[in-house]
Amino acid sequence: MNDRVMNALFLSTGNSTRSIMAESLLNHHGHGWIRAFSAGSFPRAAVDPEALGLLERSGLPVEGLRCKSWDEFARPAAPAMDFVFTLCDDVAELVCPIWPGQPVTAHWSVPDPSRATGDEIERAEAYRDTLRQLERRIELLTMLPFASLDRLSLQGHVKAIGAHA
Repeated sequence: MNDRVMNALFLSTGNSTRSIMAESLLNHHGHGWIRAFSAGSFPRAAVDPEALGLLERSGLPVEGLRCKSWDEFARPAAPAMDFVFTLCDDVAELVCPIWPGQPVTAHWSVPDPSRATGDEIERAEAYRDTLRQLERRIELLTMLPFASLDRLSLQGHVKAIGAHA
């Protein structure tokens, strides 16, 4: 499966925080052999400034990050996805578009740091926790031996990453 560039799509409701972080992280850790995209069922007008600032401070790519609808990736001209990950429980319960090519799918539930309560320090820690959780899962994803896994095994590994990481 790794003889070509693979594509992954991260979904959340607003596509402004978690899915944006995941897109940036996988584009960094994918080293060009796996490309990440993100989208939302009801995208917000702009990327969460706290998420964007954390990505920049962490040295992660931010160029081109924007909130977009998942409809962009369900069109015939859209890149074919190898993986589709839902990150928020609300999106996981929605009827998603039919993704061409039957990508491997998994739900990686991650709390929304933009909903964190508390003082500024506690809210900032919620963003860092989200970034760390996503980074660990993405690192595990990129370490999978894609060439030696059949589709069913790959599906199992990808789901397990979301359940245990």
